[in-house]
Amino acid sequence: MEKKLYGITPSGEEVFQFTLENENALVTLLSRGATLDKLIVADKNGVKKDVLLGFDDLEGHMTRSDYQGVAVGPFANRIAGGRLNINGKEYILPPNEKGRNLLHSGGLYTEAVWNGEFEGDNKVVFKRHFMDMEGGFPGNTDVEISYTLEDDGTVLMEYKAVSDSDMYFNLTNHAYFNLSGFDGGDILNHKLKVNADGFLPVDEYSIPTGEIMSVAGTPFDFREFKEIGKEIEADFEQLRFTGGYDHCFCLKDADKGYRLAASVIDENSGLALDVFTDLPGVQFYAGNFLKGTIGKGNKPMNKRCGFCLETQYYPDSPNKPQFPSCFVMAGESFYTKSAYRVYKA
Repeated sequence: MEKKLYGITPSGEEVFQFTLENENALVTLLSRGATLDKLIVADKNGVKKDVLLGFDDLEGHMTRSDYQGVAVGPFANRIAGGRLNINGKEYILPPNEKGRNLLHSGGLYTEAVWNGEFEGDNKVVFKRHFMDMEGGFPGNTDVEISYTLEDDGTVLMEYKAVSDSDMYFNLTNHAYFNLSGFDGGDILNHKLKVNADGFLPVDEYSIPTGEIMSVAGTPFDFREFKEIGKEIEADFEQLRFTGGYDHCFCLKDADKGYRLAASVIDENSGLALDVFTDLPGVQFYAGNFLKGTIGKGNKPMNKRCGFCLETQYYPDSPNKPQFPSCFVMAGESFYTKSAYRVYKA
């Protein structure tokens, strides 16, 4: 375990880096954005690889990021028109995507500097208090995000929040993976399996229509392992709308709580990723909009050189009463957990 100064923001806030390590993995975390910064594991040849896209310095995280590794909240993904209706009162948060959507809560949790501390010998806990109407969201809110490095290399992420206002909470991590390493080229040959029979179709602005579409007979059928690139360019309206995969999959067994949500295998490195969650959905994003931004090792992060599997409640669920609810009453505790495990396949 190690804690060291990583950098200082333009406003003078100190950002710290935390390191957790055991025989199966090394993890670094940053207090800005409660960020999962590095995940280093040995591949099939014993070569240690950092399988997360990201940056080597604070300036990169602050000025060039596409949400690499950050915690997102209080509501991850998209809210149509930035409109939240809570107990008959409408809150309108300025859209930050396509002039129409609120994406990832405008970066409220992402851009915040959190108070981080070690807990025990394998856990880092980040805490922050958000004031009423900070970022446009109601409620004085205490949030806690923790990362535990378990013995088998699993990175367990736990999210807690309590507010003095009724509120919608939907927290996630936005890690971009490449199991060949951050400099491993595109991820189109990675094979993906998702524990889902349906996904959420979206409109041309990436807002769910409110329906659930069966994956059967579509390019979204990942019920068995399939290369990410096999059908990503198919002539299919949902792929055209988003330039590739950027959709929420409706996970099976939502009533069973914490379980396996998705798996990925990279035959090149011999590494696999398992994603676990107690949540009803996972957003699969294939890095369609990465545009060559310079990241770790001075390498460009080109289109589809990383993928995300963001565990979450469904996008725009505050405006879709038919979706699973993430409404939390004032004074009640919100809690959820998810995990990433990278290991030799």
